[in-house]
Amino acid sequence: MFIHDKVMFEIYREAGYDRRFRVVYFTELDEHHRDAEIARATAGEHFYDGFLRAETLAEAKRVVGRLLEQLNRGDSLEPQALERVLADYVA
Repeated sequence: MFIHDKVMFEIYREAGYDRRFRVVYFTELDEHHRDAEIARATAGEHFYDGFLRAETLAEAKRVVGRLLEQLNRGDSLEPQALERVLADYVA
């Protein structure tokens, strides 16, 4: 397994019926899921992307998960708000 200093991710909104917000951690994708996950993300509506530091990744994923819950509840969050919340985790 290749260890990265940072993990590239994207938060997007699904293009289909459900229109839920999702996240994909591109750097962590294995060969079997890479194409499908990338296709799903590119078909959706881009919301926010960046790089998370590997040493803070576990906590950063918990924070991203909470942000997704808020977005999927219908809370109004702008990408700039996500940027502020994730400031301690971005590379």
